[in-house]
Amino acid sequence: MPEKPTFRLFEPSDADTVAAVVAKTMRTSNAVDYSSDYIEADLARLTASYFLEKAQATHFYVIELADQIIGTGAIGPYWDVAGEASLFSIFILPEYQHQGFGRLLIDTLEQDDYFKQAHRIEIPASITGRPFYEAMGYQIKGNQSEPDAEQLYRLEKFHTPET
Repeated sequence: MPEKPTFRLFEPSDADTVAAVVAKTMRTSNAVDYSSDYIEADLARLTASYFLEKAQATHFYVIELADQIIGTGAIGPYWDVAGEASLFSIFILPEYQHQGFGRLLIDTLEQDDYFKQAHRIEIPASITGRPFYEAMGYQIKGNQSEPDAEQLYRLEKFHTPET
């Protein structure tokens, strides 16, 4: 990794850039596993407004390199279930994938208070992202063998909460 990235909490002024990062990533990386119709339908809801709202309910991070946002990720409560958390909106621009930035992003999310207080963390993973999350220690929830109705895998990791 040539430069050291910085992580910070999402700011409202990041919303348009985050939406663009997500769109580029999905149209490039996820196009291997999903149709353009599926991707465009998903992107229709993943707007700047969506990310502004998501940032209100989670700890939403951006990863920057040379003052450019290259990725995003959030952690928050899992359906208001005590002791459980979920990861959301994890994206790294295609040109920065496979360079360790995703691993650093997950490490950052796993240092967050939501993670530290949870005994179980879930992530709805794309077909494309599933191998990455499995390499990070997340496992298929239950006995799911195919993507669900949303075309996602539900992965989870168990953790001993910090007191």
